[in-house]
Amino acid sequence: MLGRKTREQLHKQNVQSLNNDYVRSNPQAKVKAKAKQAVLRRRRMAVFFILAIAAVGFLVNLNMIQNEKLVAKNEQKAVVTEALNEVTAQQEMLNLQITKLEDDEYIAKLARKEFFLSEEGEYIFTIPKAAEKNSEEESDK
Repeated sequence: MLGRKTREQLHKQNVQSLNNDYVRSNPQAKVKAKAKQAVLRRRRMAVFFILAIAAVGFLVNLNMIQNEKLVAKNEQKAVVTEALNEVTAQQEMLNLQITKLEDDEYIAKLARKEFFLSEEGEYIFTIPKAAEKNSEEESDK
């Protein structure tokens, strides 16, 4: 009471094909061989496409990561460039002060202003800062 498939399997196991001209020219064997080759070709193509999709996915992911890094570097570059511009402006201001401090007239004027020094025959009048604030508030109204 063996099933049909089981009998066919046993039959195929017990039967050995002959290698003669008739068997080699048998069209059914050629069809089976072509079908078997087609199945193998489909499997190879499926594996190839799976590997190709995996490679493309990896490359797209890598590209996205690189783009994120590039955006971060551009933002960092903008911040550093702004800081560089500020430092350059400050350096120019300091260089201007250095050139001014080399002038004797500027030093004398600065000393008179900061330390209330005067030349001969010169009088210095100081105005209280509170009075300056009141006059500024009145002019704003």
